[in-house]
Amino acid sequence: MMQAGEPHYVLEDQVGFLLRLAYQRHIAIYAAKTPGDITPVQFSMLYRLMHERAPVSQNALGRLVGMDAATTKGVVARLVARGLIEKTSDDDDRRRHTLSITAAGRAVMENHVPLMRSVSAATLAPLDAAEQDLLVALLKKLT
Repeated sequence: MMQAGEPHYVLEDQVGFLLRLAYQRHIAIYAAKTPGDITPVQFSMLYRLMHERAPVSQNALGRLVGMDAATTKGVVARLVARGLIEKTSDDDDRRRHTLSITAAGRAVMENHVPLMRSVSAATLAPLDAAEQDLLVALLKKLT
């Protein structure tokens, strides 16, 4: 129960609620503009692997995309099964796995990078250029 003098709580003004709505909008745009062959999380992993100079450990890849170990393991397993990334045992520590993008993974990324630019542009379309830059800067500050 709200006490006298307490500010009224308005769900529609709460950052978590607004971020969730913005994310839902972004995902709907993603679904409409992409062929649906990879998820946004898979795109992030493939993108990171494509831009690393050497194979990356599974744990490091998870950290690079801000994902916990269990989720990383599942996403990696799906990408390996599809032949988009290659998983090899580390020469120094057989328990450790390194990951690298395959030629098939690179081909998927060549198609998806322009699509993702389009998804981002559509997501930000209601904002003018200055607002777009500010939103991205503020989100970076929060993360």
